[in-house]
Amino acid sequence: MYSRLLRTKPMGSMAHGSDDLTELGEGSGVGLAKVLTTVDLVSLGVGSCVGTGMYVVAGLVAKAMAGPGVILSFIIAAMASILSGVCYAEFGVRVPKTTGSAYTYSYVTVGEFVAFFIGWNLILEYLIGTAAGASALSSMFDSLANHTISNYMITHLGTLRGLGKGEDTYPDLLALFITLLVTVIIALGVHNSVGFNNVLNVVNLVVWVFMIIAGLFFLSAKNWESGNFLPYGWSGVMQGAATCFYAFIGFDIIATTGEEAKDPNTSIPYAITASLVSCLTAYVSVSVILTLMVPYELIDGSAPLMEMFAVHGFLWGKYIVAVGSIAGLTVSLLGSLFPMPRVIYAMSQDGLLFRCLSHVSVLTHTPVVACVVSGSLAAVLALLVSLRDLIEMMSIGTLLAYTLVSVCVLLLRYQPDENTDTHQFTSEDDGGDLNNAELPTKDDHMLIGDGDGSASYHTGGTEGEGDDSDFHTGRASLLKRILGGHYYTLRLRLGIPSASARPTPATGRTVTRCTLLFFITSFLLWSTVIFGVEQGAGAAAVFSGLTATLMAGSLVKLLIVIIQQPESGMKLPYMAPCVPFVPAAAILVNSYLMLKLSPLTWARFTIWCFIGLLIYGCYGVWHSTLELNAREQQAHASSYQRYDDNLDAFSPEEILPPQDQEERPYQGWSAPEERGNIQQEDQDGEQEQYEGEGDGDGYQSSRGRTNHGFKEED
Repeated sequence: MYSRLLRTKPMGSMAHGSDDLTELGEGSGVGLAKVLTTVDLVSLGVGSCVGTGMYVVAGLVAKAMAGPGVILSFIIAAMASILSGVCYAEFGVRVPKTTGSAYTYSYVTVGEFVAFFIGWNLILEYLIGTAAGASALSSMFDSLANHTISNYMITHLGTLRGLGKGEDTYPDLLALFITLLVTVIIALGVHNSVGFNNVLNVVNLVVWVFMIIAGLFFLSAKNWESGNFLPYGWSGVMQGAATCFYAFIGFDIIATTGEEAKDPNTSIPYAITASLVSCLTAYVSVSVILTLMVPYELIDGSAPLMEMFAVHGFLWGKYIVAVGSIAGLTVSLLGSLFPMPRVIYAMSQDGLLFRCLSHVSVLTHTPVVACVVSGSLAAVLALLVSLRDLIEMMSIGTLLAYTLVSVCVLLLRYQPDENTDTHQFTSEDDGGDLNNAELPTKDDHMLIGDGDGSASYHTGGTEGEGDDSDFHTGRASLLKRILGGHYYTLRLRLGIPSASARPTPATGRTVTRCTLLFFITSFLLWSTVIFGVEQGAGAAAVFSGLTATLMAGSLVKLLIVIIQQPESGMKLPYMAPCVPFVPAAAILVNSYLMLKLSPLTWARFTIWCFIGLLIYGCYGVWHSTLELNAREQQAHASSYQRYDDNLDAFSPEEILPPQDQEERPYQGWSAPEERGNIQQEDQDGEQEQYEGEGDGDGYQSSRGRTNHGFKEED
């Protein structure tokens, strides 16, 4: 079971083939056209973010959570998004040709279980994003109609209790209709055109400039005075930041469409950074204008930017903002619904979800079943759940998915490369003296220039570049500039390996354990701080503070142990800077923001994860494409075994020399000896296959010979 959970998808399966999902046109059998520039990707990211984030989230958080402190909430959420974004960008560069975004990245690099969990959370993100976009559009139309739509539904359909936070909501039939309409459009093959997206973003830009200029005539500094800037304190600001994280989800849209980019290795990282900065500028400026125009307690929760002009009697401003709302929310809704069937398609193609969901229509070249199922679920959510609850639920799914992406990047940086000789360096044990890893063994694949290892060459294709290349991601140069001559002293005391050191399976396992402990301990730390220190009193708060201090020390120790391990020599066009500090900071910030969300949100999220684990445990793990391939290989191995039993009287282990048994190639980020018995059986099957082939072909290697072969030679 351990080997099943950690098995990875072969990189070769990511090549374009006849079964690629394509929407170029009817009967088209070619892959997606590489036509998107960096500007196009930025437009996609900004369009998917700014709609609901600017027109809904800003007012909702300002009214109910943070007051004018929503400005700080957006800044904190943006910082967390940037930390996760750089990790996401490296993932995108590692596997640029994907249809499943982070799900496919993790399946190729880390393992099946983590991939399923990330994919399941991405489905939740897109599902609730679609429902939230439809609900926001419904609220905007209701506001334009002076709330006659909602009043009509409440009068004739009644209200629903228990789905909101102590507030009554009504069955939103308009949101249901909007969701189903967009679902039909997507299922019919009308893809999210870049030109259409750019036009809507231009409308958004014009309306944003209008709001900033027109709002300057209605500002009142009294709205920020007398403690009104932080009416809910810093706790409210952090809770608002957790909710505002929903507004920074554009970079996984960029990754999903990255297969169509002309140069994904550079376009994806730059587009992610540019879209995050653009969205932050829009959110902060709009929040400043909104909270200075209207007191936070009087902000309209459903259509805040439209109503802020209506409060001052400027109705023309309300209708101009309404045009921008329609444009922004429409492109945001399309941006959420468009990639969701693709993630479901990718997971069902791999067998982790039901295979019927991977059916692609011959007429429309779209995964019709996945579109219908996902659109119907989103429509039900839009009908029954309030907009506020939808936004909070989406934040927790996004935060956890991006946290796992940061964990994956941290793991991959310290694992041996598959094409590198992993036995060039040795260590006593998993946590032993890792400085010995710098010493070369007697290996004829290594050339040594001088004693400090500054001119070494390895067969893995990575050239040692001396100490300057030790941290090619930026850490060495940054620390050198800051510390100067103390850099080498600090490096020696921390036990940081030299540039020539390369990871081994032992050091890879050490980083894996430390990273998983770091992930778990971060949640325990913030749980202690939030529920013990912030909400406790007296001796309990003091005890919680001491416990939190010990946990913080443990996190520092884990980081030091990770730093002491050699990094992979693989170089990518873009790599997250300052590893392991940036991924570690992303894990800490995201876990804190997740724990600031409401208990009801956690309850709903737990139910969602439980459903996903049931699907994976009862269906996905047994019907996975990798599982079916493994069974087929096992069947072939069994047939070879029966054939060789008639020829041989000894096992393959007796044929293999001892050194060949020890120096098996590295099989991934999990060490070979931890992969369970399945891999051993596969290897035995392959060796038996060699024996069977050797008998017929006169294979001259001792590894492939059988008893019958030796007699023929004699």
